[in-house]
Amino acid sequence: MRIVKSISLLSFLVLSVSCIHKKEINWKIAENPIMTKWASEVDPLKPWLQYPRPDMVRNAWINLNGLWDYAITQKGEKPEKWDGSILVPYPVESAISGVRKKISENENLWYKRTFSIPNLWKKKHILLNFEACDWETMVWVDGKKVGTHCGGYDPFTFDITESLGNKKLHELLVCVWDPTDKGTQPRGKQVASPGSIWYTSTTGIWQTVWIEPVNKCYIASFRTVTNADNGTIIFKTDVKNADAGSLLFKIKKEGRTIATATGKTDIETRLQIKDPVLWSPDKPFLYDITIELKNNNKTVDKVKSYTGIRKISIGKTADGFTRMLLNNEFVYQNGPLDQGFWPDGIYTPPTEDAMVYDLQMTKKMGFNMLRKHVKVENRIYYYWCDKLGILVWQDMPSGDQSIWGNLPDINKSKEATVQYEFELKRMIETKYNHPSIIMWVPFNEGWGQFETGRITRLITDYDPTRLVNSSSGWTDRGTGNINDIHHYPDPSVQPAEEKRAIVLGEFGGLGLPLQGHTWEQKNWGYRNMADTLQLLSKYESYFDLVHRFVKENGLSATIYTQTTDVETETNGLMTYDRKVNKMGIENVFRANQNMIPPSMVFQDRIFTDNYTIELKNYREGGEIFYTTDGSNPNEKSTHYSGPFKVSETTTIKAFTKWNDSQSRVVSYLIEKKN
Repeated sequence: MRIVKSISLLSFLVLSVSCIHKKEINWKIAENPIMTKWASEVDPLKPWLQYPRPDMVRNAWINLNGLWDYAITQKGEKPEKWDGSILVPYPVESAISGVRKKISENENLWYKRTFSIPNLWKKKHILLNFEACDWETMVWVDGKKVGTHCGGYDPFTFDITESLGNKKLHELLVCVWDPTDKGTQPRGKQVASPGSIWYTSTTGIWQTVWIEPVNKCYIASFRTVTNADNGTIIFKTDVKNADAGSLLFKIKKEGRTIATATGKTDIETRLQIKDPVLWSPDKPFLYDITIELKNNNKTVDKVKSYTGIRKISIGKTADGFTRMLLNNEFVYQNGPLDQGFWPDGIYTPPTEDAMVYDLQMTKKMGFNMLRKHVKVENRIYYYWCDKLGILVWQDMPSGDQSIWGNLPDINKSKEATVQYEFELKRMIETKYNHPSIIMWVPFNEGWGQFETGRITRLITDYDPTRLVNSSSGWTDRGTGNINDIHHYPDPSVQPAEEKRAIVLGEFGGLGLPLQGHTWEQKNWGYRNMADTLQLLSKYESYFDLVHRFVKENGLSATIYTQTTDVETETNGLMTYDRKVNKMGIENVFRANQNMIPPSMVFQDRIFTDNYTIELKNYREGGEIFYTTDGSNPNEKSTHYSGPFKVSETTTIKAFTKWNDSQSRVVSYLIEKKN
C-alpha cells in the first residue's frame, strides 16, 4: 500500500508548481488556554499539504490552503475592507487561524485570495474542491458566481472553467453563513455558548481547498463493493460527459498486478480475487487499485485508489447469542467515543501528524474500534483508520432541536428533513470506499431524531454493505441491526435479542482534571476521580464487568467515553492537549485486553480480630502471586491457592500471570483497628 508515499510526493510537487500566495506574513497563533505540541509546527505558507482524497488520487493538483484575506460583515453585506489574514483550513474560531473570533448567525464570514493556472492546464476543465466548509458557502471566481453549497461536513466541487478570465492571477471569493445552533442544519456538538457537553462552534472553511485539472470526460466518483465470501470486487463508476469510452481496472497486491478487467462506463464491472486476504483490525491488508478512463485507446483520466476486502454482518455464534460478525467471525469491538475536537484547531487537527497520533494511541491502548461522535472527518482520517486497522462507527452529525430524552420522534420541518437527508447521503457517498467504516449511526440519544424506521430503511437501501445503528442510546424504536444503550458511569447490559446485536454505546466518563492541561478551571466528569490510581482502578473494575457481559450476556461491543478531554469535560483517556495519557498506555491496554489485576472479594478492609483475604480474577487460566510484606511480587512469590487470614495490619501486593501476558501489580491495605 503506497498511497501515503504518493501523497507526500504530490505535496512536494505542488509546492514546486503552485503559485504560493505571496504577501507579507501577517499571522500568528492567537492566545489560547492550552495548545497541543503540533500547533508550533504549523507553517502558514504550507498548512495541510497532504493530498485530500486518498481513495481517488490524481497526479495533478494545486493546494490552496494558506493565508487568505478575511472580513466579517453583517449578513447580506459585502466587505468594504478586509480585516486581516486568516490561515485556511482552520476555522475562524480557532487559535491557529490567527483570528479566534466567534461569528453570530447575523454575520457573514468572507474569504479572498488569488491563484494561477499552470500553462499545461489551459485546455483542461478546472475543478475547485472544498473538502468541507460550515455551513452555507457561496463562491465567486473572477467576479462570477460559480455556485452555492449548503452542508458543513461534506466535500463539494465546482467546475470553474467558464468563470476563469484571461488574467494571469484569478480571484477566489468565498462568503459563508453559519447559524450554528440557531438553525436546523446538522451541526453535532457545536453551539454559540459552549458548556457541559456542548463545544465551540466551527464556522467557514475547516478542511483543504484545492483545484485539479480534468478533461471534459472524467471519473467523478466510484464505489468499490467487496465480497469476503467469494473474493469479488465490484466497481460502480460515475463518469461525467461519458461518450463511448471504456474503463480499465487493475488490482495490485504488494506491487504485483493480480487482476484486470475492462468495462463500459455505465455498467458495473466485477473482478475476481484469488485467495483474498481479508481486512481486519489484526491484519488491515489493503489492495492497490488503478482505474483508467479510455477513449479510442487513449487514456483521458486516471485515478489511483485502494480497498480492503471485509464483511460486516449479524449472526449467531456457537453460544447462541446474536452478535456482530466481522468476516463471519465474532470480534469483540471495543473503542472510545471520539469527539474529534482540538484546543487549538477546534474541528481541524493542527497537522496530519496530530490527527494520526490520536489513532495510533487508540491502537496502542488496546482498542480495535472507535465511534466518531456526531462529526465527520476529512478523508485522510478514514484512510489512516483503513491503514491502521481501526473499525469505525460513523455518527451522522445531529441538529434541529438537539434535545435528549425518551421522547416521541420530533416533528421536523420539510426544509430540515431535506437538508438532513442530503447531508446523510453525502456522508455515505463520500466515505463509502473506506473499509474501516462498518456502521452508520443516524441518531444519538434522540437528538433531532425523526422517522427512525424510514431513515433506517433509507440508509440500508443506500448502503446495504454496512450495519445500521438506528439510535445510539435511550430512544430505541426496535429498528436497525443494533440495540444500543448508554449507561453512565458504570457499564450495564440489556437482554440479548434474537435478530439484533446488543451493544453498550456509551459508558464511563471518569473525570480527572490535570493541572496545566485544562481548558478552564471549572470542569467536570460523569464521575470525578481523586487521582490517577483511583481512575485506573475504577477503569479496570468497569472492564472486568464488560468482559463478563461479553462472555455471559452476548454483548458485542462497548464504547468508553472518551478519547480525550474536550473543553470543560475532563473524562478523557488523554488530556485535551494530548500531552498526558492519564492512566498510562500499557495499563489501559491490559484492561482492554482482559489482563485485569486480581481484586479483593470483600470491599471493607478494616478489621478487629482477623481478616480473610480472598483474591479473584474473572479471566480464566491465570495464576495469582502475592506478597504480604509490602515488596513487589514476582513469579517466585507466594502462589495464591485460596483464601487466607491475617491478624495484623497488612499490605497485600498481587498480580496475575497468564501464558501470554500478565496484569499490573495492585496493592491493598488491610488495616487492623484496636
